[in-house]
Amino acid sequence: MVDIEMYYRDFCGFCARTDRLLQSKNVEYRRINIWEVDGAKEEMVQRSGGRTTVPQVFINGALIGGSDDLFALEADGKLDALLEAS
Repeated sequence: MVDIEMYYRDFCGFCARTDRLLQSKNVEYRRINIWEVDGAKEEMVQRSGGRTTVPQVFINGALIGGSDDLFALEADGKLDALLEAS
Protein backbone atom coordinates (compact mmCIF):
# COMPACT_ATOMS: atom_id res chain seq x y z
CA MET A 1 0.00 0.00 0.00
CA VAL A 2 1.28 3.42 -0.90
CA ASP A 3 2.07 5.85 1.94
CA ILE A 4 0.89 9.39 1.21
CA GLU A 5 1.37 12.37 3.51
CA MET A 6 0.19 15.91 2.98
CA TYR A 7 1.32 18.80 5.15
CA TYR A 8 -1.31 21.53 5.06
CA ARG A 9 -2.89 24.40 6.97
CA ASP A 10 -6.45 25.58 7.33
CA PHE A 11 -7.83 28.22 4.94
CA CYS A 12 -5.33 27.33 2.21
CA GLY A 13 -6.82 27.19 -1.28
CA PHE A 14 -3.90 25.22 -2.69
CA CYS A 15 -4.30 22.68 0.12
CA ALA A 16 -8.03 22.33 -0.60
CA ARG A 17 -7.27 21.85 -4.30
CA THR A 18 -4.71 19.14 -3.49
CA ASP A 19 -7.17 17.47 -1.12
CA ARG A 20 -9.78 17.31 -3.88
CA LEU A 21 -7.34 15.73 -6.33
CA LEU A 22 -6.21 13.08 -3.85
CA GLN A 23 -9.81 12.35 -2.85
CA SER A 24 -10.75 11.94 -6.51
CA LYS A 25 -8.09 9.21 -6.73
CA ASN A 26 -9.76 7.26 -3.89
CA VAL A 27 -6.51 6.84 -1.99
CA GLU A 28 -5.92 7.02 1.72
CA TYR A 29 -3.54 9.72 2.86
CA ARG A 30 -2.47 11.32 6.09
CA ARG A 31 -3.11 15.04 6.54
CA ILE A 32 -0.73 16.85 8.88
CA ASN A 33 -1.88 20.32 9.94
CA ILE A 34 1.20 22.50 10.45
CA TRP A 35 -0.80 24.87 12.65
CA GLU A 36 -2.12 22.20 15.01
CA VAL A 37 0.57 19.52 15.26
CA ASP A 38 3.55 20.54 17.40
CA GLY A 39 6.75 20.51 15.35
CA ALA A 40 4.97 19.68 12.09
CA LYS A 41 6.06 22.82 10.26
CA GLU A 42 9.69 22.31 11.21
CA GLU A 43 9.47 18.65 10.19
CA MET A 44 7.94 19.60 6.83
CA VAL A 45 10.65 22.20 6.15
CA GLN A 46 13.38 19.71 7.01
CA ARG A 47 11.90 16.88 4.95
CA SER A 48 11.24 19.11 1.96
CA GLY A 49 14.71 20.59 1.78
CA GLY A 50 13.69 24.00 3.07
CA ARG A 51 10.29 24.51 1.45
CA THR A 52 8.03 26.58 3.69
CA THR A 53 4.84 26.66 1.63
CA VAL A 54 1.90 24.30 1.91
CA PRO A 55 0.84 21.86 0.83
CA GLN A 56 3.85 19.60 0.68
CA VAL A 57 3.08 16.08 -0.47
CA PHE A 58 5.19 12.99 0.10
CA ILE A 59 4.57 9.61 -1.51
CA ASN A 60 6.39 6.66 0.05
CA GLY A 61 8.63 9.16 1.83
CA ALA A 62 9.70 10.91 -1.38
CA LEU A 63 8.97 14.59 -1.82
CA ILE A 64 6.49 15.24 -4.61
CA GLY A 65 6.17 18.93 -3.82
CA GLY A 66 3.25 21.29 -3.70
CA SER A 67 -0.09 21.57 -5.42
CA ASP A 68 1.37 22.65 -8.77
CA ASP A 69 3.82 19.74 -8.72
CA LEU A 70 1.07 17.22 -7.99
CA PHE A 71 -1.17 18.63 -10.71
CA ALA A 72 1.74 18.57 -13.18
CA LEU A 73 2.17 14.85 -12.49
CA GLU A 74 -1.54 14.38 -13.08
CA ALA A 75 -1.41 16.33 -16.36
CA ASP A 76 1.57 14.24 -17.52
CA GLY A 77 -0.28 11.00 -16.70
CA LYS A 78 2.30 10.01 -14.06
CA LEU A 79 0.35 10.46 -10.83
CA ASP A 80 -1.70 7.26 -11.03
CA ALA A 81 1.44 5.13 -11.34
CA LEU A 82 2.91 6.76 -8.23
CA LEU A 83 -0.29 6.22 -6.29
CA GLU A 84 -0.45 2.55 -7.28
CA ALA A 85 3.20 1.77 -6.49
CA SER A 86 3.85 -0.26 -3.39
